[in-house]
Amino acid sequence: MEAIENAAFVSVGRACGFAGLAILCIMTGLSFAPVKAAQAGGVLCLMVTLFLMFRAATARNWPYRRTETWLILGEDKRPPEKIAQRVIGETLRETFFWFAKQTALFSIGFLAASAVMQIAGIGVWGVWDAQPPPE
Repeated sequence: MEAIENAAFVSVGRACGFAGLAILCIMTGLSFAPVKAAQAGGVLCLMVTLFLMFRAATARNWPYRRTETWLILGEDKRPPEKIAQRVIGETLRETFFWFAKQTALFSIGFLAASAVMQIAGIGVWGVWDAQPPPE
């Protein structure tokens, strides 16, 4: 069972890693506007969260032979065909939900950072919004 969990974690984790790399590249491209970069990171992480939750909801119905988890497992580690659909589907479901929770936390963090920057007076385009003192 541990081999199936590890294979599912590697499979979903790799995909989430590529999504995270794409989000990081977009945020780096917006680094001249830190508030917008944090907002973009928060919204994009939220989109990944929603996608992972959708995949978790449908994971039990996927044909187990067509999953990357099945391909990662060695011949000796694969469960019998009678229970493979249930075991792999449920393991993938739990794994997708775990990663959805993690991306939701990142989304909350980015959106909170955006709010803190706005409260601190950092403008949308990275300049301080503080007005000069009156003369």
